[in-house]
Amino acid sequence: MPSPTRRHLTLATAVVAATVVAAAVTTTAGASDTRHHAQHAIQGGRAKNVILLIGDGMGDSEITLARNYTVGAAGRLNMDRFPLTGAYTTYAVHEDGTPDYVTDSAASGTGWATGVKTVNGRISKTPGTDRAVPTILELAQHNGFATGSVTTAELTDATPAVLAAHVTARSCQGPADMAACPGDTLAAGGPGSIAEQSVNHKVDVLFGGGRRRFDQTVTDGRYKGLTVTEQAQRLGYQVVTDSASMNAAKPGKPVLGLFSSGNMPTEWTGETAAVGGTDPQRCVTSNPERPADMPSLADSTAKAIQLLEAKQHRKHSRKGFFLQVEGASIDKQDHAANPCAQIGETVAFDAAVKVARAYAAKHPDTLVVTSADHGHTSQIVPLYANPPGMSSTLVTDEGQQMKVNYSTNTPGRSQEHTGTQVRIAAQGPLAYRVLGVTNQTDLFTTMREAMRLR
Repeated sequence: MPSPTRRHLTLATAVVAATVVAAAVTTTAGASDTRHHAQHAIQGGRAKNVILLIGDGMGDSEITLARNYTVGAAGRLNMDRFPLTGAYTTYAVHEDGTPDYVTDSAASGTGWATGVKTVNGRISKTPGTDRAVPTILELAQHNGFATGSVTTAELTDATPAVLAAHVTARSCQGPADMAACPGDTLAAGGPGSIAEQSVNHKVDVLFGGGRRRFDQTVTDGRYKGLTVTEQAQRLGYQVVTDSASMNAAKPGKPVLGLFSSGNMPTEWTGETAAVGGTDPQRCVTSNPERPADMPSLADSTAKAIQLLEAKQHRKHSRKGFFLQVEGASIDKQDHAANPCAQIGETVAFDAAVKVARAYAAKHPDTLVVTSADHGHTSQIVPLYANPPGMSSTLVTDEGQQMKVNYSTNTPGRSQEHTGTQVRIAAQGPLAYRVLGVTNQTDLFTTMREAMRLR
């Protein structure tokens, strides 16, 4: 009987062959380019590096909004250019293991980080017994890979947290935030808050916001009386706070980048959606509240790759790196029914995708995956529609009007996630495993097998 990998490879080759035949009647340059890349994308082997890019709340509607606004309905974003694309399901579970059809970022992130589904709000722990489960980052470290996490949210937010922390509730971000996690406190013999665990793991690169969590004082244990930032420095971290200090960081020591007190300000701004709609608006593509010396997600991604690669070169290691990159505020601005800020964050995320794909073009032993943790609320509706909830009309770069509606909660309240499947796309070793409709937990297995992690 053929091995599971060989069976997957044979199936994937057949799928792509069928796709190529079906597309042969199409004569557009884009379709030809897609066929060419698909024919060369089916590969097994080992991934020296893995770059996982997560657009938080970035469902197909959010992608389409950004595409229509910036490159046009017939254009293509960087994330549209992956040779292999599928979809995966995102549901969480209840404590008894039965499906909870709408996930939050903690449960969904736990799915790809550990291969185990859990309850909403939990970070890399089991649903029923609340036991820690090893994460893909922990396994990568154990097997000699360099590791990194980049986000536009607080570094202690759910998506980055699932890689390097295990807590009962996602709210337990700093030493002063542990009310919902009494068993995880240092005083109770637990691992401490998300911030403490993240630096204790000595992740090589941590870039994002959340300085206020790291400024909290450790209450017990070896680092009692120090802030978490001071704890990080005791552990050898270089602490950077802006583009200049980030770019000056040298390989050899881990780097903690804290670029804002909370979540990093959005790249774009604009008028939020309203009951009855808004007048047609153009988005403001330069947010005055965003400091000029704050690094973009793309710049942070490029620096993270440089540091991780340099570390392994210094060690003369044959192993590469694992890096997760999150565009966090696509989700946060969807919750706020702010289409311009939401689109701007999708565009910023897409620029980071471009950085990752450019690196992989020179290093084909790199598996690059892009996906979302869950779907979200924004929908493109007809201009003549008078939908419930809130809406806004945008004037796109094509000079056309586009109406965006938000109606997953009552006006004035935070808009909600949806339970839809979301896109997953990839290139590099074992990328064919994203084809078809898979489960979010399958991504963990794909990454683990690509890096040959024990």
